[in-house]
Amino acid sequence: MAQDVPTDRSNPGNHGFGVDIGGSGVKGAVVDLDTGRLVGDRIKLLTPQPSTPEAVAKTVAQIVEQAGWSGPVGVTLPSVVTGGVARTAANIDKSWIGTDARSLFSHALDGRDVSVLNDADAAGIAEDRFGAAKDTDGVVILLTFGTGIGSAVLHNGVLLPNTEFGHMEVDGKEAEHRAASSVKERGDLSYKQWAKEVSRVLTRFEDLLWPDLFIAGGGISRKHEKWIPFLTNRTPVVPAELRNAAGIVGAAHAAKTGVTP
Repeated sequence: MAQDVPTDRSNPGNHGFGVDIGGSGVKGAVVDLDTGRLVGDRIKLLTPQPSTPEAVAKTVAQIVEQAGWSGPVGVTLPSVVTGGVARTAANIDKSWIGTDARSLFSHALDGRDVSVLNDADAAGIAEDRFGAAKDTDGVVILLTFGTGIGSAVLHNGVLLPNTEFGHMEVDGKEAEHRAASSVKERGDLSYKQWAKEVSRVLTRFEDLLWPDLFIAGGGISRKHEKWIPFLTNRTPVVPAELRNAAGIVGAAHAAKTGVTP
């Protein structure tokens, strides 16, 4: 059920609007881009089934209309996005592949400016600017541990879009087949056992990229105190701070700044 949010159509202050599309829900909210905080409550609608481009675009338009927002909109997709076009489809209908998502959403929103980006990239932008990496210079890597492993890489706040580190081979297996949180669940691993595999993956990443900081996201980051202390890689690892709001915040920031991978 949708919740009430402010309906000021003048978009006061340094505000933006972000929409985060997931396999089960589509969430949107006004964001204060000075603080990274949501202004009012999120609006959440179920992801339509099947989650075709036209059906999802209609849902996004409903959220934006319900919020009373009239400015640019940022949208995340669980997809590689280049030039506004969806190139893959994870947890959404395969008909998204090859869809000009930016044009689709812009048309659904009466021609307004729209930025579309990968969901992990949006979360990385949000954490780098407002969250766990706010005061960190250099290379920051966000990893979301869930069914797979999503990734985002930023250097001094500049995004390198569409990294797919979850698919990198680590000692004969894809990284996410070693260290996604779903591996822990399926194998009934202890946090210490699972952290050993996470360390193995992080060490491979840091040997190639030499990051200054890893940010651990995904649902399992809420229990970070149970596994981050067991990690043995050399680069500091901190839990994500913005949690479920990160995609919305990153999308809103992308729309305000015109980020369009």
